[in-house]
Amino acid sequence: MSPGERAEARIAELGITSPEELDIELIAMDACMAVVYEDLDGCEATLMGVGDRGIATIKPSPSRGRQRFSVAHELGHWLMHRGLSFRCRVDDIDLNFSSDQVREREADSFASHLLMPTPMFYPALKSFGTPDFLDLEKMASAFDTSLLATCMRLTDINTLPIVLACYSSTGLRWHKAAGDIPRRWFLHQQLDDDSFAYALLQGGRARSSLGKQSGETWFENDDADQYELRECCHPGRNGEVLVLLYLESKMLHARYDPNVGQRRYNEHGSYVVRTKPAAR
Repeated sequence: MSPGERAEARIAELGITSPEELDIELIAMDACMAVVYEDLDGCEATLMGVGDRGIATIKPSPSRGRQRFSVAHELGHWLMHRGLSFRCRVDDIDLNFSSDQVREREADSFASHLLMPTPMFYPALKSFGTPDFLDLEKMASAFDTSLLATCMRLTDINTLPIVLACYSSTGLRWHKAAGDIPRRWFLHQQLDDDSFAYALLQGGRARSSLGKQSGETWFENDDADQYELRECCHPGRNGEVLVLLYLESKMLHARYDPNVGQRRYNEHGSYVVRTKPAAR
């Protein structure tokens, strides 16, 4: 059973049928894991256990959604990795992406499914059709999760042709695509001047609703100008910009493109290894 399946089985066992019933502290208490909120140095949460009793210490945050995800993450450790102690940075998405710690990724998946179970999340998602950031904020409010966690869950559920990305002034921080997006599509490392996200990063207004863009605005592929997509963007943390891209259906059937660098693959998707020019 996968971490996500274990989380959703737990919800079913407890008879929870609506987001309003997802009281994460009570769910943790039922699993014999106490939750306390204290300032922590260098991490967002810790977990210690003695026998069949666990204590999760969570760093207070102005974001209730982030706190709830921290609790759910530690509960995942408690139920799946009993006997170990943890110090977790559960809200650093780019660090989690690069992590080689399987247990951390498992706890993230458990938390995501626990707070946004498929039987509840999918119907809410379906009611919006192709949700933009305004819709996703409504979903985040309904599930009492952070906007980022809600967007990540949207990509994981893999029902829409989307790519989620985060950019800063230095370029692409991280990206995550729905499972059915062909790995041949390679995002620009720097924002294009014509993108809505570029305007937001330069101090302009957010474009929370979807707008049309040429594929070449976002992708390095030689044939990107033959396609059209839709973009919306939203302010992220620490001056970053979150971007949601909806690819048109033709992009899902494009042939392999060999001209986008040395491509490698891992469990998060594909990436390109940049080689340094030979010394003269």
